Amino acid sequence: MSKILRINTRTREYRFEEMGKYAGLGGRALTSRVVLDEVPATCHPLSAANKLVMAGGILAGSTAANSGRTSVGAKSPLTGGIKESNVGGQFAHKLPRLGLLAIIFEDKPEAGAPFVNVLVKKDSVEFLDASDIAGKPNYAAHDLVKARYGEKVVTAMIGPAGEQCLMASTIQFSDPDGRPSRSAGRGGMGAVMGSKKIKAVILDPEAKEAVDMADPEKFKVARKRWVDILMGHPVTSQGLPTYGTAILVNIINEVGALPTKNFRFGRFDGASKISGEAMTETIKARKGQYKHGCHTGCVIQCSQVYNDKDGNYLTTGFEYETIWGFGANLLIDDLDDIAMMDRLCDEAGMDTIEMANTIAMSMEGGVIPWGDSKAAIGLLKKVGTADPLGRILGNGTVFTAQAFGVDRVPVVKRQALPAYDPRTIKGVGVTYATTPMGADHTAGYAVCQNVLKVGGDVPAMGKEGQIEISKNLQVATAAVDSLGLCLFVAFAVLDTPDALQVIADLVTSATGKLTTIDDIVNIGVNALKDELAFNAAAGFTSKDDQLPDFFKTEPLPPHNTTWDFSTEELQAAKV
Repeated sequence: MSKILRINTRTREYRFEEMGKYAGLGGRALTSRVVLDEVPATCHPLSAANKLVMAGGILAGSTAANSGRTSVGAKSPLTGGIKESNVGGQFAHKLPRLGLLAIIFEDKPEAGAPFVNVLVKKDSVEFLDASDIAGKPNYAAHDLVKARYGEKVVTAMIGPAGEQCLMASTIQFSDPDGRPSRSAGRGGMGAVMGSKKIKAVILDPEAKEAVDMADPEKFKVARKRWVDILMGHPVTSQGLPTYGTAILVNIINEVGALPTKNFRFGRFDGASKISGEAMTETIKARKGQYKHGCHTGCVIQCSQVYNDKDGNYLTTGFEYETIWGFGANLLIDDLDDIAMMDRLCDEAGMDTIEMANTIAMSMEGGVIPWGDSKAAIGLLKKVGTADPLGRILGNGTVFTAQAFGVDRVPVVKRQALPAYDPRTIKGVGVTYATTPMGADHTAGYAVCQNVLKVGGDVPAMGKEGQIEISKNLQVATAAVDSLGLCLFVAFAVLDTPDALQVIADLVTSATGKLTTIDDIVNIGVNALKDELAFNAAAGFTSKDDQLPDFFKTEPLPPHNTTWDFSTEELQAAKV
């Protein structure tokens, strides 16, 4: 039976405890329940009262395909509400080998305390001097950790942005290649970790004990069918493995929903230069990898390894949102410069969606010209340094807009919008507005039905059906996040009649607890209820569930659509 490890970051005391009232939960359901139960909703996110929770999903430690996601939860410094940031990497695979499902970091060291590395073993915790890596960018810091613990050491680490407690900072998790490339990106989780003076969490490399399944034979049967489902769908077996998530650049551009020049236009003339097709051809020519998994057991392989012009490694996990944000959003069509911006964000530990919108605020404010990729790179290099401008930028879109007098600010609950314009893809707009997480496409990915026609067909530019699909997808996503599954399994699940039963069979045979489809759905419903309850206690109201006014008043070319949902209408999207 997996346990929870509690670590007091001030006293350096720790204890291993049974799951207790959290039994049966995992991933997002667990992090959100802990935050609701144990964090005062009105506390300052960087105070001792906040807690940082890292949890594997219910299927963590199993060999089910694409079950290696980690949930990171806390009160968000960026939004002021609850946050679950979901990430790949090896952490959720290694954690159960230590007999753990979650780690909860509590309290806060005294002012001026040094950063430490936390080495987690099966029955003990060590607090180690981090002076050799504090202040260093993530790749250099991780190389020093690898030199001591081995090439494939499993870590969760903050960069200089997290050390400075900046609101756009991430926690970087190590990938199967031993790189700190997977980001718990959204909501400023790196700032919470930084406030607790933890530079890196290191999971004992000696922990290699396999996790037993309750019914191994039934699990094998369910696991095989699960792989067949994922490999039988064209999106998860062909589109994503070949072109990554950047396959969407040309698709969303054609639809007229690719946000361009800070959400002024729905199409970008340079889209073909930064498309998934262009990316894959570049990767092939430079002998990189266009099929790559973000964690062990991934069969979709939508990540990639992108090399520079000289064939040297530059970045990995080159996602659609990043390419859009530093590309069309800023009027930049140089894929190499966009890749460099992605790498800089990983080095300092910054959310690429938030930082892309932040750079747009800098362009709006006249700090640098639109389309100037070299100037954008120069700004990103300041984040995490002593430069005051870096401090402004690292605190995200709203903070930067305020600093430079910008009034066109694409955020919900102070979190920047991702790569789909809600005036043309309205289902995802409902999700932006109503998810407890702040603007977040992954919370209810209505692009499936609106554009890709996966799991149904709801016309993207009309109002009919949008509330319902967003609500249903928000429930489904919360359940997927709680199981520890990759969001992209949803493409195959939505189009396969027996997929939900197979997931229920995986959980039943892994845990020994009979789990039905209704049980899976209720996991998602209850997670959302917990999150909404926390936000209500933190002071959020229905007025926070709406998009900025310019989406209502400015028609979006080429279709000249506007956002036309009232705050009252949107409340129906909540559980």
